[in-house]
Amino acid sequence: MGFHDETKARIHQPCAACRILRRRCDNKCLLAPYFPTHELENFVGVHRVFGASNVIKMIQMVEETKREDAVKAMVYEATARLRDPVYGSAGCIYHLQKMIQELNEQLELIKTRVSELQQQKDQLLNINSVGNNIFDDFSIDFDHPMASDDPIFEFPEDGDCHWLYYK
Repeated sequence: MGFHDETKARIHQPCAACRILRRRCDNKCLLAPYFPTHELENFVGVHRVFGASNVIKMIQMVEETKREDAVKAMVYEATARLRDPVYGSAGCIYHLQKMIQELNEQLELIKTRVSELQQQKDQLLNINSVGNNIFDDFSIDFDHPMASDDPIFEFPEDGDCHWLYYK
């Protein structure tokens, strides 16, 4: 086998569909543009779920400009059906919608909490700006026995500052 024969064999490899179906892939192969050789697993899933003859019929029913999108949709649905045979992609959509609903509920709770905190902040700012300072009633009595310079607590001699001892 010469160099040209090897090159010719590499250039015209059968598409993934023809490889799985074990048939000869020619230039007129309807599936070749949509299932190239390196995307074997895509055709395996589509073939397992829909069957090769149904895939060909569905592709033929769609106008040529929209066939690539139709094949992508078939691959997506086949993958979803293999993962979840009962619901397929509808199960994924339902799950995502449920997550969106839960996240919206959490968002509303957070917005409510932020609003409450904003109102509390505004009330505190209003109290302080009116002159009714919350610290007006606070005073220090320096004659009180607790205000003396004598320490009430002393630190132990060993330097262990974790424990304070009352005199």
